Amino acid sequence: MIVPMKKVYLVVSDKSRDISLEKLRELGVVHLEKRNAVSDSLTQLLERKTKTESALGLLQSYQQGKDAGGRSAAAGLNGQELVSRLFALAEERKALQEQLVTYTKERSRIEKWGDFSPAALKELAGRGLAIIPYSLPARSYENLGKEQRFIVIARDKSTVYGVAAGQELPGEIPFPLPEYSLSELDRLIAGIESRMADIEKQFAALSVEKGIIQAELDGILQDIEFQTAKFGMDTVAGESGEFAISWLVGYVPHDQVGALKRAAPENSWALLVTEPGKDDNPPTLVRNNALVRLIQPLFKMLGTTPGYREYDISLSYLIFFSFFFAMIFGDAGYGAILFILALIFGIKSKKASGTIPDGILLLGALSLTTIIWGALTGSFFALKIDHPFFQPKLPFLKEEQNVKWLCFIVGAGQIILAHLKNIKRAFPSLIFLAQAGWLAMVVGLYFLVLNLVLSSQEFPIPSFGIYLIAGGLGMFFIFSEQRGGNFLKNVGKGFANFLPTFLSAVGSFSDIISYIRLFAVGLAGAVIAQSFNEMAGGAMAAGPVGMAGGVLILVFGHGLNLAMNALSVIVHGVRLNLLEYAGHLGMEWSGHGYSPFALKSKKQG
Repeated sequence: MIVPMKKVYLVVSDKSRDISLEKLRELGVVHLEKRNAVSDSLTQLLERKTKTESALGLLQSYQQGKDAGGRSAAAGLNGQELVSRLFALAEERKALQEQLVTYTKERSRIEKWGDFSPAALKELAGRGLAIIPYSLPARSYENLGKEQRFIVIARDKSTVYGVAAGQELPGEIPFPLPEYSLSELDRLIAGIESRMADIEKQFAALSVEKGIIQAELDGILQDIEFQTAKFGMDTVAGESGEFAISWLVGYVPHDQVGALKRAAPENSWALLVTEPGKDDNPPTLVRNNALVRLIQPLFKMLGTTPGYREYDISLSYLIFFSFFFAMIFGDAGYGAILFILALIFGIKSKKASGTIPDGILLLGALSLTTIIWGALTGSFFALKIDHPFFQPKLPFLKEEQNVKWLCFIVGAGQIILAHLKNIKRAFPSLIFLAQAGWLAMVVGLYFLVLNLVLSSQEFPIPSFGIYLIAGGLGMFFIFSEQRGGNFLKNVGKGFANFLPTFLSAVGSFSDIISYIRLFAVGLAGAVIAQSFNEMAGGAMAAGPVGMAGGVLILVFGHGLNLAMNALSVIVHGVRLNLLEYAGHLGMEWSGHGYSPFALKSKKQG
């Protein structure tokens, strides 16, 4: 459920602003309303935050390690010192990389001449014996006169490399002499590569200190939150600065207001508690029991938070998503694999931290529903096993027509549930009749879908089906704008939206049809599994070598199918809940989570 919030105004003496904020942070129940805040200290903290995040990014690709002495490469350094060291190493590495590129290009430029001393050539030129290098196009070399003294050192298909003795070649540009010889460049490149390898080792060794840097970042974020609260407070100056007051605005869960009320007189705060107004945007705090809370990791992964005035659909989402997951994977064997994985991860997590994360518990629950569905349909790795245990417990689910029908029943049921929620929320306003009309229309559209998609003979449209569609749509036009005022004018407003409403009705028809994707994706996975089984069976019949090949085919094929099913769950299973179902609820997922102003971590010294 979404926890009701109270809006609070807290007034403090301006001279005790810092102390009051410290006390408020220790209390840890007030979600502060966002305000723009500017100060030099805040700017510096934001710069430190960016630098610290970059430092963590530098270590992201390194495994935690220690130096050869067994001690941390940064023993005794605090977070800021670690960040400074990392940036110094990163800047040095960048400079070395640029130098390496320069030297490598230079080596490639002069390697055709072999190893010679540029300084020796310059010294000979100073003594009157000029040896001038050239890289000539093959045609230019062929056109040289016999009187030209030119010694060829190397050549390829298009270029001739050599030196002219005594004087320059007319019309040709000499090859610029390098600063270093080939052997000197090799030594320089080797030195740079050695130093870069040493830097990489230092990065790997420093990765063991990620925790210290993360703690430094947590402390900075905490300071940013404090400074933002401090400089975001409104202030009114009294006749003298001594009597200036400051205040802040925030939100508190209704069951935490008592703690704030007790703290107010203890700290000489003036406190006003009100209900959030229509234009306010309170944070969303969702609280559910341990079972319903299992779906929260999925919401967190998707980054979806319901608005404060929207619905908490955690329970219905969990139920429908579990069913969609089971239908898409559709195989008890796959469910067993997922359950074993959940069991392994759960045991490891329990040993490491003493708890099992909700994400692992969710995987375990989803795997159990998959096992149940696979048992009901008699699907075990898509194998044909002639044994009563592996036969479908509900044989009618082996018929494609019946599974399609089930998809439409679930789809219509989920959409009907959405409008029942809307009816409950809108009552006793007349708008609830508009939602009742839309619900009736969905029921009529369900019969139309069965008739058009499955079979017109097996599923004839009942006589009342058309009345449900037409009557329900008419009810929506009449009551959708009945928010008070003149009834007939509001009816006119409803009919003024005829085109978008009609298109939404067509959308409801397509929404019900879209649930057929559960059957289609599940069938595709079953066909893929059967194909790999047949390929493996053919290979295994070829002897011992074929047996090994068949096992590889099974492992690869079913592993690939599992990965594709997981992707399908995200694409299709999540979509049906977030778009079709939540769309009929009118949800925009526009909320922001409740994040109280609280002491979240101990600052590092």
